[in-house]
Parts: sequence; C-alpha cells; structure tokens
Amino acid sequence: MGAETVNGDGFGFGWYPSDPQPGGEPGIFHSIEPAWNDQNLRELTRAVESPLFFSHVRAAAHPPIQQTNCHPFRYANWLFMHNGALADFDAVKRDLTFAVDPSLYPHIKGTTDSEVLFHLALTLGLQQDPVSALSKAVQMVESVGHEHGVTFPVQGTVAVSDGKSIWAFRYSSQQRSRTLFHSVDIETLQQMYPDEERLRSFGRHAHVVVSEPLNDLPGAFVEVPESTVAILDQSGYHHEPFLAQ
Repeated sequence: MGAETVNGDGFGFGWYPSDPQPGGEPGIFHSIEPAWNDQNLRELTRAVESPLFFSHVRAAAHPPIQQTNCHPFRYANWLFMHNGALADFDAVKRDLTFAVDPSLYPHIKGTTDSEVLFHLALTLGLQQDPVSALSKAVQMVESVGHEHGVTFPVQGTVAVSDGKSIWAFRYSSQQRSRTLFHSVDIETLQQMYPDEERLRSFGRHAHVVVSEPLNDLPGAFVEVPESTVAILDQSGYHHEPFLAQ
C-alpha cells in the first residue's frame, strides 16, 4: 500500500486450465505494456476460464523492463510471484545464483531477484513442502546478505501455487513487510452485505489474495500478519507463523 506511485513496468497473468491434463502446465502471458493499456489482456481474459489464476503488475527496481522479468514465473505446475526486493541484489546475486541446482539453472530466463528466489526455493524442496523450502531460501538470502554487509536482505510478499492450493507469505528482515490481504469467505460476506448485488455473482469457492483491499467494504478483507503464511486450500484459509522473530 503506497510503496510505489504507479506500477507501469509490465505485467503478467498466469492461469490453470479448467480441465487440466496430467503433467500439464499453467498458461502464462507477459507484457511490458502497462496493464491498463494492453488490449490483448482484455481479449485474453474474456476468453479464458480458470479455477485459479495469478496476476501481477510490476514496478521495476533495477533489472530491465523485458518480458522475461515479468511475473508470475513458472516451473512445471508451479507459479510464483513476488512483491518486494532482495536488498543489494547485485552484491549477492552471484552467490545466490550459484546455489541454484544445476538442473534448474537453465530455467532462469530473466535477471530479477524474484526469479532467483523462486529457483532457490525449488532447489530446497518447494514442490514437496513450500513453507519449509521458502523458509530455507529466505534464510539463505539473509545469511548471504549479512556476509556482504546487507542489514535487511529480504523484503516483500510472495505467492506460490501448484494449481490446487495457494501459499501467500508476508515477511521482511526488518519486520516492515509490504501489505498482504485476503478476502473473507464469500458466504460470510454475502451474509454481511445481503443488499450488495455485486456479491451475488460469486460462487462459494470465490477467494482473492491481494496486496491491498479491492474495495472499501468493512470486514471484506483480512490483513495477513507480519511473518505469516496464509494458506488457501479446499478447506478455506488458515494462517501459520513464518520465520517469526
């Protein structure tokens, strides 16, 4: 909330198909256009049906504005996106990149800190245990950062999905993370606001995880606490501590 004046350095859209095939991948669409100015995005989203999708608008720090630097990033059936930064990435980039498993290294197409963080987490077991793997990846970034004199190496929120569940992390070394929210269950929201016609079009599985609330309805969104992972699966939301200090 308010970290950047405007996010106009490209965007990305990732989606899981409604009828997934065994071993299939989610689709992704990246553009360096501002999201509000891309007619192809409007056409695409009119035609796509998806039970779970990611969207990301980018405010570039140092890496160049190019499609390969747009989120979400994909590996097999996994999607990953990051709102934040690894501090002084130029100083730690070599050490962190060399820590990526050699079999995964060719899949790093861009130059962002976020993509390296994703592949570090994959190296450390993301596909088996996302919470444990990202915890190890963040701890590695902090350790390498401290070796290079970086006081607060990690900042931001991260979202990860395998197409069935979403893991949304809020963490920073300084304990001053970017904001993260998720909606309350739609049935609860419809009971709270029975006269809100816009809420009637949503089914009971409708959920959204966002960097900031999408509307001003009191009680519609829950803020994810600092050093917490919010997990959304078939049973709904639940929170777990993440590297709490």
